[in-house]
Amino acid sequence: MTSKTYEIGSLQQYKYVVVLSEYEGNILLSRHKKRTTWETQGGHIEFGEEPLEAAKRELYEESGAIDFEIEPLCDYWAGVEGTDDWANGMVFHAIIRKLGDIPKSEMAEIKQFDELPQNLTYPDITPVLFQYLFENRK
Repeated sequence: MTSKTYEIGSLQQYKYVVVLSEYEGNILLSRHKKRTTWETQGGHIEFGEEPLEAAKRELYEESGAIDFEIEPLCDYWAGVEGTDDWANGMVFHAIIRKLGDIPKSEMAEIKQFDELPQNLTYPDITPVLFQYLFENRK
């Protein structure tokens, strides 16, 4: 699988949003109820929803974040070139100031990490996106 990052606004349409979250100076990841691996917050952009709206919704639904700053970071494409097996979207960076309870829907727990763990849900995508964040911090 190949993962690529692009300047924000490079893609004409977006399927997903990905939120790279930090809380108390650490990376904040979520664990889905059906998995044992860790992932960023994010998901499908609903019909009629703007990417920023989707990112804010997914951040709350998957982490319980109730007070945060969020901004677009980059666009991404990931997949097997020449096939229909791909995903694309807009990546956001969030600094979380306050967490509430995680809504009882998809996620089992959240956890802070000082570096990315080995057991990632999307090991071909997540490190590429965080590398982009770390290299392009304001």
